[in-house]
Amino acid sequence: MFQRDRDRVIHSTAFRRLAYKTQVFLNHEGDLFRTRITHSLEVAQLARSIARALRLNEDLCEVISLAHDLGHTPFGHAGQHALDDCVRAADSSSLGFEHNAQSLRVVDQLEQQCLTHDGLNLSYEAREGILKHCSQRHALALECAEPGGVGLRFLQRTRPSLEAQLCNVADELAYNAHDIDDGVRAGLLDLAQLLELPFFERFHQEVVAEHPQADGRRLLFEVIRRMLSHQVGDLIAASSARIAQHAPVDPTAVALAPALVACSDEVSADSAELKALLRLQLYQHPRVVAANDVVRQVVRDLFHAYLEAPDQMPPSHAARIPLQLAITDYIAGMTDRFALREHARLFGDQLTSQLPRQLLPF
Repeated sequence: MFQRDRDRVIHSTAFRRLAYKTQVFLNHEGDLFRTRITHSLEVAQLARSIARALRLNEDLCEVISLAHDLGHTPFGHAGQHALDDCVRAADSSSLGFEHNAQSLRVVDQLEQQCLTHDGLNLSYEAREGILKHCSQRHALALECAEPGGVGLRFLQRTRPSLEAQLCNVADELAYNAHDIDDGVRAGLLDLAQLLELPFFERFHQEVVAEHPQADGRRLLFEVIRRMLSHQVGDLIAASSARIAQHAPVDPTAVALAPALVACSDEVSADSAELKALLRLQLYQHPRVVAANDVVRQVVRDLFHAYLEAPDQMPPSHAARIPLQLAITDYIAGMTDRFALREHARLFGDQLTSQLPRQLLPF
């Protein structure tokens, strides 16, 4: 069943689009930077490996990992926040935009590959894992539409499956590791900044002691590899101990237990320090902030343009009711390069010319 779910996700239009959606750096800023699709593949690889060690369902972990970002907007979190602002400003009673809820909407409704139903017809377990986070308002709306469904746990504050818990942690481990790599490659992070983190310095000292001549990217790769291996080993050991302690016998027991798949407190604290450094030195770097300011305006302009002239969208979207939801779905489904092309078509290239030319797909 979960193999079928995975296959349907891989063959979906939304999954292919992830190849041209931003992770941290805008698509086309460089061929070697991660995109949403490479991130999803890395999460799936980690999740499968850890699931095997914990004797969890590897196929379920894979489908959750591959599908968890299907609802992401173009331009990463900058695009997501801009679209959320537009939706709320257009209608104060709106639920706003949440990319996890949009991922569920993609697999439940927006993919149209079957003659008999909308969506991908995924299993409950896969859908539960895809809905990683959810606001109370979105959860209430989901519960009204599907009583006892995937939104209920957010209202009852219970846990998802062990596989969903695992994918949540694998997602964090993956993006922390690859954001270090991409940040250094982009010249926005340097080794001196990373060595301020005691646990990163520890792995660096180990590598240098064993390989005194190591330098450059090979040195960085090896430090990241050891750091990630240490985190994965800790996650397996800590989770095994918690699962053995609570010994859940069914999904209800898992739901009522505390988080069972998680790193130790020590490694969790190390990860929190790394996230804080990445937030300050990478995500808030002036170059990233400047690019994000431009792409936020791109999303805002597109939203208002379609609101004023729905016929600027394809007929399949322009005719849909309610219009605001149709616009949200259309923009959320865009790739970075398509959104930039659309903005240039509607407004000219004066705004997008403020981005470095290597970012532009035309």
